[in-house]
Parts: sequence; structure tokens; C-alpha cells
Amino acid sequence: MKVTVNVDCSPEEARTFLGLPDVAPMQQALMNELQERLRANIQAMSPDLMIKTWLPASLQNVEQAQKAFWSQIQQTMNGLASTTTNAMLSFSDRANKS
Repeated sequence: MKVTVNVDCSPEEARTFLGLPDVAPMQQALMNELQERLRANIQAMSPDLMIKTWLPASLQNVEQAQKAFWSQIQQTMNGLASTTTNAMLSFSDRANKS
């Protein structure tokens, strides 16, 4: 025997029937407060100030960013080169001992 029950109700009716609280007013109040804070912060910042705030002090212009990027690549390549050299020496040592 198979029984199917279909319930047609709105979310508000289901929430009330199950005894769940209505959090819509609280959500609306929080969203209004968040919106006001965002609006106040955006109006207080100029584009130059926003860029200075978002970028670290060491990366205030493009040249410094490029230097930092290339420096990181050089360090990575130097590390790879030394690792490769050490591995090749280790293999040659093993081959010579055999």
C-alpha cells in the first residue's frame, strides 16, 4: 500500500506550523545596517585612497610590483637550479659507487 500526501502551503505557513521563528525582520534590519555602513565607507574614500588601502605599502606603483614579481621568479628558479644540481650530483655519486 502506498500513500502520497501533498501539502500546498507558503513558506510562512510552513514556518508557523513547525513553530520556527520569523527571522525576516532581523535579516532586513541587518541588511539595512550593512548597506548604510557600506555607503558611508564608499563615500568617505577617494579612488587614490582606496588603492593605497588595498595595496600593501611596498607595492604602491607598477615598477615596484614588477620588481617584486621578477625577484620571486628569480628566487624560484635559483631554488630549482640548486635542487636539480644536487639531484644530478647524487645520481652521479650513486653511479660511480656501483
